[in-house]
Amino acid sequence: MTDTHVYKLLTVADWAAAEAAGVTATALDLADGYVHLSARDSVAETARLHYAGASGVRLLEFAIADLPPLKWEPSRGGTLFPHLYHPLAIALATRLWQLDLDSGGTPQMPEDL
Repeated sequence: MTDTHVYKLLTVADWAAAEAAGVTATALDLADGYVHLSARDSVAETARLHYAGASGVRLLEFAIADLPPLKWEPSRGGTLFPHLYHPLAIALATRLWQLDLDSGGTPQMPEDL
């Protein structure tokens, strides 16, 4: 993979829990046993599919070099997604955005992404 960064989307409630604990711990991540992340080219689609209508979604960017080793595993239609089998400390985030919704309720990616 040539990606240098990966991305984590969090609902308002998941962000509040992450701020309190210092790590992300979404229900899906806990159930699956790893942290679901997205590459730059897949994060907008992940937001559209899983966060439509959710206001206040946070997008966190992480430098791959700062994380424990990732496993790139196939998901939607064979697309490889980065999975982290360790806790994800929010202090490692290099950037953080609160996403606005478009008129259809889809979280919009920041222009500087």
